[in-house]
This record gives sequence, C-alpha cells and structure tokens, in this order.
Amino acid sequence: MRFPISHLLVGGARLLGDTGALSAIDKKPVDGPLFLGREGFVSDAQADRRHHGGPDKAVHHYSSAHYAVWRREIGDRPVLDAPGAFGENLSAPDLDESRVAVGDRFRLGHALIEVSQGRQPCWKLNHRFGQPDMARLVQKTGRTGWYYRVLEEGRVEPGDDLILVDRPSPDWTIRRLWHLFYVTPLDRGELSAMLTLTHLPESWRALARRRLETLAVEDWSPRLDGR
Repeated sequence: MRFPISHLLVGGARLLGDTGALSAIDKKPVDGPLFLGREGFVSDAQADRRHHGGPDKAVHHYSSAHYAVWRREIGDRPVLDAPGAFGENLSAPDLDESRVAVGDRFRLGHALIEVSQGRQPCWKLNHRFGQPDMARLVQKTGRTGWYYRVLEEGRVEPGDDLILVDRPSPDWTIRRLWHLFYVTPLDRGELSAMLTLTHLPESWRALARRRLETLAVEDWSPRLDGR
C-alpha cells in the first residue's frame, strides 16, 4: 500500500509567544531532499529534548485531513492556513490514527521507518493556537498524530510515498492506544495486552505497569496546562 506525502516539514527552535520557552513546533515545508537520521531530519530541531525528539520520536506525522475538522470546531485560525500547525514533519491526507498501527513499517524514500507511539499533546499547542484548552481538545478527540523511529537512515524528498512493508500488530492502531490511555485508562485487560507490544517504547509500557500496580491514573495537567 502506498500513501502520498503532501509535505515534508522541518523547523528550528524559537521563542513561543510570550511564554519565554523555546519551541520548534513551527514547521515549514521544504522543496528539496533531506537526510533522515536516527533522531530525525537534518535541519529539524527539538527545543525540549526531555519531552520531544529522540530515537522513538524521530518523525512526527499528522493527518492533513484533520485540518478541516478543526476549522469547523474551533473556527478559522491563521495557524491552520498552512501545513505544520501541529509541529508535524510529515503531512498526508490518507492516513490517520484509525489506519496506522504500532509497529507498522514504511519505506519512505531511502529510509525505513516504524510507527513507535501516539503523540501526547502538550501545553505548547495552547499557545500555538491561541486556545487555552487546545492540548486538551487534541487529547479528547484522539486527533493526536503519531511518531516514527528510524530503522534505516536515508534521503527523503518531497513527493515520496509512504510504502507499507510490514504490519506485525494490525489490531493495535493509534486510535486503540489513544482510547486505552485516555478513555478507559484502567482497563486491566487492555493494559496487560499493551505490555506485550515490543514495538512500544519502554516508557509507555512502564506507564501501563504503574496503572496496573496502583490502579490510578497519572496527573495530566502539567503536560496539558503547563503547570
């Protein structure tokens, strides 16, 4: 299966509004080839390396089909006038959270990438959109996007297709993972099943273990509200 990429986007770190915080969420389309390494595209940045970037968050993908839905829900915003509103590196209309599963492997240009996890939205989206609850809306709707890890480095060009080459866990879509994390967060059967997903980063499986052990859900407010 082939899925065309509409845009390939990168960005540098800069101050995010009046927050005093650096962010590289403002991504812009490129018109030439880029090298994709283990931790992302050359010339792309992650300002907060504790929460963003790294091998399991090397590439962020967001469905461009979501943009029209957001306009209907929150109104026209200048940030929605161009791709990159959500800090994505890959923009495409034909893939979304219900069609992509953890562990899916895609050939992209000369690189090989693997779906690693869903995106956990953070408070920087609130400032990006001028909407104080934007991160919570992204989490509530499940229109979060997802990340890839890079298995084989290589050159990627605008116009390259994502070509699905392997799907070891087709039942574990990003949508299912989202539902478990945020809708039924203490579903013991699902949490136990999630622990068997070797494609997931250890940090996500550790979270599932904590929920099973404590029967409690972690506080999301620092991530969503910036407190």
